[in-house]
Amino acid sequence: MITLRQLTKTYGRGGTAVTVLDRLDFEVPTGRIAAVVGPSGAGKSTLAQCINLLERPTSGSVVVNGEELSGLPEKRLREARRRIGTVFQSSSLLSRRTAAENIALPLEYLGVTPNEARARVAELLDRVGLADKAGHYPFQLSGGQAQRVGIARALALRPSILLADEATSGLDPDTTRSVVGLIRQLRDDLDLTVVFITHEMDTVRQVADTVARLDHGRIVEQGTLVELLTSHESQLGRSLQPRRGHAGPEAGTRTWFVTYDSTVVPGDWIQRVTADLGTAVHLLGASVETVHGVNTGSATLGIGTDDDARVAAALARCGLSGTPDDGPPLGPRASLGSADAVSGGFLAGAGRVRTGTLEDVA
Repeated sequence: MITLRQLTKTYGRGGTAVTVLDRLDFEVPTGRIAAVVGPSGAGKSTLAQCINLLERPTSGSVVVNGEELSGLPEKRLREARRRIGTVFQSSSLLSRRTAAENIALPLEYLGVTPNEARARVAELLDRVGLADKAGHYPFQLSGGQAQRVGIARALALRPSILLADEATSGLDPDTTRSVVGLIRQLRDDLDLTVVFITHEMDTVRQVADTVARLDHGRIVEQGTLVELLTSHESQLGRSLQPRRGHAGPEAGTRTWFVTYDSTVVPGDWIQRVTADLGTAVHLLGASVETVHGVNTGSATLGIGTDDDARVAAALARCGLSGTPDDGPPLGPRASLGSADAVSGGFLAGAGRVRTGTLEDVA
C-alpha cells in the first residue's frame, strides 16, 4: 500500500522557488493499479520520483507498506528502495549487455551469487515471455520486447511496488495492449501494487483500477475507473470516454454526447428516449467497452428538440447522462450494425438507423 500525505516538492529557494507537488494526498491500496494522468508539467514524473525516493520530498510523508520512507537515513533508504521497482518511458537498457545481463544488473549490485542470479533471470525472462531472447542485445529487440526486459529488470529484487512512468509511450497500439496485459498479469501473479503514469487515456481504460488527475501539483479528481466512467459530473470520466467520429446532425436537431450514468442501462434505451420525447433520435456514433465487468459506453445523438432539460430527464430515466455537444463532426455516421454501436449490448434491440432516423425493427 502507498500512502502520501501533504506531499510537497519544491525546487530552488526564495524568489526562484518552484513548487512541483503541492500538499498532495494520494493512496493506492495493496494489489491495485492506480493510473495518474495530467498535462505535461503537472508533476507526474516528480510524483514517481518521490514515491521511490529518488527525490526526497520537501515536506509531507511517503508511507509504503506501513513504513515511512521520507525520513529514513540513506542506508535504510537503499534497502527500502529494493521493494520498489521502476519502469521508465525508455527501457534504458545498456547497449553492451544482453537482455539477460540487463536483468541481472540489480542482482549483481546486491551481491547475489552467479547461480542464483542466473536462475532469477531465467524465471523473469519466462514471466515476460522472452525466454528465447536471453542472449539478444537491445538493438536486436523490438520496442515492446525492450520494454518487457525493462519490466523484468524492475522486478529482479522481488519488489511489492511497481512504478511505471510513461512505460507505453511511443509504442504502437498492439504493443501497448500487450505490455498493459503483461503488467496486469504480473500484478495478479505477484500481488503487486502499481502506479501507472501516462497521458494515454485509451491505455488508462485498459489497465487501471483507479485513476487520479494531477494538475499544478495537486490531485484535482480521483476515483475508481468504473465510478468515473459512469458519473455525469466527472470531467475526468468524460475525458476517459473514447470519442468516436460522427457525422453532422440532421437539420432541426441538436447534437448530444451521451454516457452511461448507471451500471444498469436498458438495451432498448433509444426506443424509450424516442417514445419519451416524441421526436426523432438520430444515432451519429457510438462506442461501448466492458470495464471490470461493467458495460460503459457513449453515444453521439441528434435529437429533434431544443428542450435540453426534457432531454436530460429522458436520458436519466434510462440510466444515462448527456450534455449538448457542439463539437465539429469527425467522421461517418455509425449504423446500429457496426461493431462499435452494438458492442456489449449498449444499443441491443434499439432498432436501426435509416437515413439517420431510428426505426423499430419489425
